Amino acid sequence: MNIATSLLTGVLISSASAYLGTLMLGRRMALVAGPLGHLTLPGIALALMYGFDITLGAFPFVILGIILIWLFEVRTKLPVEALTAFVFATGVAAAFLFLPVEQAEAALVGDVTRVGTFDLVLTAALCAIIFSVVTRNYRKLLLTSISEDLARVQGINSKKHNLIYLAMVAIVVALGVKLVGGLMTAALVAIPACSARNLSRNLLQDRLLAIGFGVGSCTLGILLSQISGHPAGVLIILINAAIFVMTAVFKR
Repeated sequence: MNIATSLLTGVLISSASAYLGTLMLGRRMALVAGPLGHLTLPGIALALMYGFDITLGAFPFVILGIILIWLFEVRTKLPVEALTAFVFATGVAAAFLFLPVEQAEAALVGDVTRVGTFDLVLTAALCAIIFSVVTRNYRKLLLTSISEDLARVQGINSKKHNLIYLAMVAIVVALGVKLVGGLMTAALVAIPACSARNLSRNLLQDRLLAIGFGVGSCTLGILLSQISGHPAGVLIILINAAIFVMTAVFKR
């Protein structure tokens, strides 16, 4: 196992997740990443059974889930959270029909030590897409989240930007399962953003602090995993949680 490859892959995933998390927190949708992470389990199971990259296995399932959520939202006007619960429960039920028991730990809590050069290149490309698309559309996405009526007055196509937003969430979730598994993707997105919100005074500080907390916890988690033998994904989330508690003490 190449520790440098694992670290770089983890840093890319955690930074992209934390960056998008700042937007998801503003939209009060940070927990949506959790159910979507569960939805990736059928794809992860297939990837583990047939020996290909779990991100490639997870991605089609989470994209399908995102499309279904978007279509159901347009059709029914039900809250995204409710529709996400429907979609993710179906995915989890399907996963456990054929998820190999011996591979369950990697599927549920991740295993970044398995990454190789291809995984790193794929991760870098997808994270570049996330940063580019979200940065270019950040203010429009934020305005849409505040008020779709106000966004329409400003000439913003809210349906289009909601679809863009959901697509970025799908990519983050598909990447996150490599780092923390299908169970804890919401924490990877939400906790750094919450920690940053406790200390930041403006949007720029919010994003920079979130990325810093995400990268720092990921790096420390992977290094501690090498020493202790515990899964890196579990340690990353626990370190993120400890950072949040400390920032809550010093909250401005």
